[in-house]
Amino acid sequence: MTHVLVTGGTGLIGRPLVDALLARGDRVTLLTRDVDRAVALFHGRVEAIHWEELDQTRAAYAAVVNLAGESLSAGRWTSERKARIMGSRVQTTRALIRAIAQFEQKPRVLVNASAIGYYDTSETATFTERDVCLPDNFLAQVVRAWEDEASRAREAFVRVVFARFGVVLSLEGGALPSLLKPYQLGIGGTVGSGRQWLSWIHIGDVVGMLLLAIDQTGLSGPLNVTAPAPVRMREMGKTIALALQKPHWLPAPSFALRALLGEMATLVLDGQRVLPTVAQTHGYAFLYTNLQNALGDFVRTKDTRKAP
Repeated sequence: MTHVLVTGGTGLIGRPLVDALLARGDRVTLLTRDVDRAVALFHGRVEAIHWEELDQTRAAYAAVVNLAGESLSAGRWTSERKARIMGSRVQTTRALIRAIAQFEQKPRVLVNASAIGYYDTSETATFTERDVCLPDNFLAQVVRAWEDEASRAREAFVRVVFARFGVVLSLEGGALPSLLKPYQLGIGGTVGSGRQWLSWIHIGDVVGMLLLAIDQTGLSGPLNVTAPAPVRMREMGKTIALALQKPHWLPAPSFALRALLGEMATLVLDGQRVLPTVAQTHGYAFLYTNLQNALGDFVRTKDTRKAP
């Protein structure tokens, strides 16, 4: 049994990860600002400590998974929101690293959330973990600051993995419900030029790759958490239409989205073709390598939920 400390354990990725850890017999402690809610969410199967108690904890954690951070898509990127997005990642990671340095028994690994925003946006290039990119945009600034802070755990001889998430597909939140909605209303169509790449990943494979990062002692540094077959946005739309048996006809032009979303429009209008080379090298077996199969799983799940 492995004792795992998880931040962001009640979020989109944290919830299924915690369920998976518990299912395989691991002991899980959530680091949270609402202890009662966290324990209740998992029906008392987890322990929980408040962030203010972190420096006093004497527990020994074999692994730490840091998923804390404010949502990127919760509203326009005003100066205030940008500060919260950056601070929620850098400051919480800094506090976590400070606590790890004081632990009498250091964890074997820190798996720290990151994002493929590390890479340049491009319609022609392909990126793997070997690529070093320094794009000058807000997302890249956040990712670099986040990873730089997490890398300080190496000073305590802790193995560090940067889980660079692509576009996580889940019915519980994230991008997928927003992508599905226009098609469910019968007004779906190509977003922007349609040529931009979407490096997607099914939530089941997100969990599987995080478990890989925890367990594989030879895995460190960047880990692209993406499916091996990215698609262009036009193909994503057509695949959604096929899965839902809805038309694909009404485009959402780039200028309109930029006017509506401001700088946040980069999340849907710019993209990268990012491949999970490290996961494949370490023998990870994907549950969903094909977008049509992944979306089919979500459609079946929705139909099951509707069934009496």
